[in-house]
Amino acid sequence: MKMSFVFMGIVGVVLSVGCRKDTSCSQYEPVCADTSIVKNEVMNTILHRRSIRKFQSRPLEKEKMADIIKCGVYAPNGKGLQSWEVRIVDNPGFLVEMDSVYSCFMKRNEMKTVQQAAYGAPVLVFIAYDTTYDLSQVDCGLLGGNMMLAASSMGIGSCCLGGICRFFNAPEGLELLKRLDFPDTHRLLYAIAFGYPDEMPKAKTRNMEKVKYVE
Repeated sequence: MKMSFVFMGIVGVVLSVGCRKDTSCSQYEPVCADTSIVKNEVMNTILHRRSIRKFQSRPLEKEKMADIIKCGVYAPNGKGLQSWEVRIVDNPGFLVEMDSVYSCFMKRNEMKTVQQAAYGAPVLVFIAYDTTYDLSQVDCGLLGGNMMLAASSMGIGSCCLGGICRFFNAPEGLELLKRLDFPDTHRLLYAIAFGYPDEMPKAKTRNMEKVKYVE
């Protein structure tokens, strides 16, 4: 039942992706134009979404980012509390500074691979959960899922970043975290990188045996 609720919630919201009164959905080209898997447009977007870790240097238009964010905030949320806090970073200076400090953090922790914090994406969205509400993290997950699916339907890539929280909550990232200006009641949960993809990874297999009907 819980799985069905989450799935139906995401599908229901994505139906309106990019469809504002003054905007035609046809302006957005899907990341993958192959519709041979299913005929339903929403399901096709879900099944073709990929995590992108290589982005073009092309800037992401603020209008399109606004559409993505709007789809996120229309996600289901417990008691209508909208218990998340969202911060959007598209300032190149902030992103360059973050990469520089992140590199030092990775080296200090003897990570094998030192990489850019957001894979070079032009936009990074930070999502924090309300520590005073026990289901806030669920709200945050639904919010991010909507945004990533909306982006995919518009030809925009995304990648969910969980490990970045370790960096922002470490001494090296503390000053950057302060600049996000989250309320004291909220804690950074994860971030999502957005930008035009410069790759199209193949889908990884999914284990459907983990899904069972209960009689």
